[in-house]
Amino acid sequence: MGGAFLAGLLAAGVAIFLPGPGDREQGPASSSFAPPSPLPQPVPPPAGPSLASRLAIVVDDLGYEPSLDAEWLKLPGKATVAVLPFGPSSRKVAESARARGWGVILHVPMEPESPASDRTERFRIRRGMSGEEIESLLNRMAESLPQATGASNHMGSAATSDPATMAAFASVLKKRGLYLLDSMTTPRSVALDAARNAGVPAARRDVFLDAGLSPEEMRRQWDHAVAVAREKGAAVLICHGRTETLRMIVDLIPRLKEENIEAVTLDELLLAGKER
Repeated sequence: MGGAFLAGLLAAGVAIFLPGPGDREQGPASSSFAPPSPLPQPVPPPAGPSLASRLAIVVDDLGYEPSLDAEWLKLPGKATVAVLPFGPSSRKVAESARARGWGVILHVPMEPESPASDRTERFRIRRGMSGEEIESLLNRMAESLPQATGASNHMGSAATSDPATMAAFASVLKKRGLYLLDSMTTPRSVALDAARNAGVPAARRDVFLDAGLSPEEMRRQWDHAVAVAREKGAAVLICHGRTETLRMIVDLIPRLKEENIEAVTLDELLLAGKER
């Protein structure tokens, strides 16, 4: 009987420690003598970051307020200054901006539809001027600001909507090797078409930041510029060289990095083939 009892215990023990059908290991048991695991396969490097959209910020009307102009030149990031000719700080602004690696363009006064009085009245490009008159006037402006690589219109809702005036203007830009930014002060502008017909690199603004000076409106326009840059890959934002605008821009520019948007000059935008 004692032998039978021991035999029963042994049988029960074997049954307890044998794994059931659902518990069987699918590979060798791990131990300090197990063969090393296969070397991991090389992982392909992650794709590089997508090219940031680009935003060209153009600051209009500089050259006539030396103290304020100097404050604009402290703007963080990169911008393009549109400098009015013959002002007390025009040359200084252009020289300082170029030294910072910013863009510089000539902000050419042009005839508006409605009467407007400012310090540029005596040297505006007007409808009815001959090609020689336009060339002589524009040459004087360009020679006063040799740092400029392009030109834009200051006011000009009348002049930019006149095909003959814009054809003559574009012809001079071509001769001087300047590109064009159409400020789009009127939806009837033909400046961009005239530039392209003359073989002049050209862009047009997408957004005016500060047509209204309320902070809420400027933020809305900024958001619109960001949306355009994302949709098209690039956008041109124009603002005026005002104190209120400067405060807003200083606050907004650092946010571009979070939006994966790069601030560039107009030169960079056009040299990269982003004519619009």
